[in-house]
Amino acid sequence: MIGLKDLKLYQLAYSFEERIWNIVSTWNYFEKSTIGKQLARSADSISANICEGYGRYHYKENKNFLFYARGSLYETQNWIKKAVDRNLIEKKIYKELESDSIVIAKMLNAYIRSIGSKKTTNS
Repeated sequence: MIGLKDLKLYQLAYSFEERIWNIVSTWNYFEKSTIGKQLARSADSISANICEGYGRYHYKENKNFLFYARGSLYETQNWIKKAVDRNLIEKKIYKELESDSIVIAKMLNAYIRSIGSKKTTNS
């Protein structure tokens, strides 16, 4: 069985969140206390929900937490867009984060589809 830390989706989400944390931590107080806190919390919630679902016994519970992770990812995309619109991050950084978030979304959706599905073999 693959361990959580070996799961590529988890690794990408965690790396994405750390990058966001490093960006937000450089902002001034007002920006940190408004958009920054929301952005960091929603980003951190992505891998946290992947972890919580992974630790659940039933696949339906796991899927439920993956849906929460997907919601947090979409919320994070919203905050990133606000940050670029308000000149808190450069457009180049925004494009990189946006691209990374799309990759994570695709992997998350594939993982959600795979949970609970049984592969059948012709015997």
